[in-house]
Amino acid sequence: MPVVPARNVPLAGYTTLGLGGPAATFLTVGDTDALIEAVSEADAAGEPLLVLGGGSNLVVADEGFAGTVVHVDSRGVAVEPAADGEEAATVRVRAAAGVEWEPLVRRCVEDGLSGIECLSGIPGRVGSTPIQNVGAYGQEVSQTIAEVVVYDRELGATRTLTNAECEFAYRDSVFKGDDRYVVCEVVFALTRSELSRPIRYAELARRLGVEAGDRVPLADARAAVLELRRGKGMVIDPADPDTRSAGSFFTNPILSPAEFTEFRKRVADRLGPEAEPPAYPAPDGRTKTSAAWLIDRAGFGKGYGAGPARISTKHTLALTNRGGARTEDLLALAREVRAGVAEAFGVTLVNEPVMVGVAL
Repeated sequence: MPVVPARNVPLAGYTTLGLGGPAATFLTVGDTDALIEAVSEADAAGEPLLVLGGGSNLVVADEGFAGTVVHVDSRGVAVEPAADGEEAATVRVRAAAGVEWEPLVRRCVEDGLSGIECLSGIPGRVGSTPIQNVGAYGQEVSQTIAEVVVYDRELGATRTLTNAECEFAYRDSVFKGDDRYVVCEVVFALTRSELSRPIRYAELARRLGVEAGDRVPLADARAAVLELRRGKGMVIDPADPDTRSAGSFFTNPILSPAEFTEFRKRVADRLGPEAEPPAYPAPDGRTKTSAAWLIDRAGFGKGYGAGPARISTKHTLALTNRGGARTEDLLALAREVRAGVAEAFGVTLVNEPVMVGVAL
């Protein structure tokens, strides 16, 4: 059945921030074939294109989007045996891009499939997870993604990219910042086990009462993650305005040795010689620090802000729409926070959500 497009559809209702003006053309696709057809037709017509999933990682301009928005609502989850070369306990889970992420995680935990349990409670859809290399509490999807089936807009054909070809990095991938590929399906290689992957995140280990590196029952790991996320306003709740956000608005900075040395000097000058910023080893001799810590120590505490866009009362990394905000209100707050952190500590924060028609 042909997909009938609608005109001038407000995008605020399709984003977790509740922000965004109208799409000139808007259509919802229910399967991969319809997704590819819609993208192909928009490309053939020379239309600007926005592929929209759950809207949990988007900041859309108040003016909206002067092109075609394809809302991906494809469904379908298939459990497949291990591929050649994979361990016998491996189970492949193939999910269409429009599948809701949180119900998929819940199903995998209930079915005794280990590997994504610490990613419980994250809003959005499967298709967005490889783009951002979604991660939380010591897990990233890159640890379990085996393949990503994409529509290559340059070639006009579907392709299957391996994990290596996805070029995953911290909150990054070959897909981010490049609209060549449209994610159609994601294949996860999970492990048949009642136990979680080793718990790597210190806060989660403390909540579970275990040592870092221990494994716990899948249901316990999931419950603890959901509890932690709810305490930070990171599980969608219509009754809680703190959850009207795009999750973590800034990524954790990763600093070179020289940058980290200078950063520590700035911390000592501002907070005193005994102050030590969070520091976690990162690849290539670099060090990752905490964006939330930086924001708080720069003077932007929980609940900061006087207008309808404010920092969450539960977590300094989330910028929220308390009701009645415009996108420009949120961006003004984000720019204030970014400038304040740069002035205080010499570190420039980078936004995590995708910007549509706007920029910091």
